[in-house]
Amino acid sequence: MPYAEQSPLVVRWSRAEGERDGTPLLVALHGRGSDERAFSGIAPYLPDDITIAFVRAPIAEGGGYAWFTNRGIGRPVAESIADSAGQVLDWLDTVAARHTSVSVLGFSGGMAMAGGLLLARPERFSSAVLLSGTLPWDAGLPTEPGRLAGVRVLWGRDDADTVIPADLVARTGEWLREKSGADLAERVYPALGHAIGEGELNDIHTFLTEAGNRPS
Repeated sequence: MPYAEQSPLVVRWSRAEGERDGTPLLVALHGRGSDERAFSGIAPYLPDDITIAFVRAPIAEGGGYAWFTNRGIGRPVAESIADSAGQVLDWLDTVAARHTSVSVLGFSGGMAMAGGLLLARPERFSSAVLLSGTLPWDAGLPTEPGRLAGVRVLWGRDDADTVIPADLVARTGEWLREKSGADLAERVYPALGHAIGEGELNDIHTFLTEAGNRPS
């Protein structure tokens, strides 16, 4: 491949195999350089009646893993994010029927990946939690007005977060608010930085509890 070799997906589940049927499914996507084990630390703060699939990104990078090759921070190579999205969606085809709904949560680079999944196949998801990142702009994904109609979205961040380029955050906000058609809940957490905080986790818990009661 011209960008980066990808490995098969690895998934860390919050529930045993025999306990997943009939539960809402949350697909959780970690940030760049992390992995599914580190990200699973948020599990105790999420609703205990859902099943969480912590998915490892397929590209080894910096002692952890990444979802796509970058053209710069927050700017995925189109072919790379398309390959990763294809892997996740193919895997989702094998598990989604067991669950009452499917949501996706992504942090930082995982937000770009979650956004890529949403833009590629919005009908697959009832809701999304997008944290401290950007949508994957200029990566060949459809962004026509109303693309996320019917999808509930929680977008959380700190306005002072300097990790993600400000132009990408502004572009993401404008599109989510004015063009996406999503049922958007926007939250800003001062002094959070590039992280996930307790107040944010409380809001995510409430959002996912409500989302889990709505069938896909």
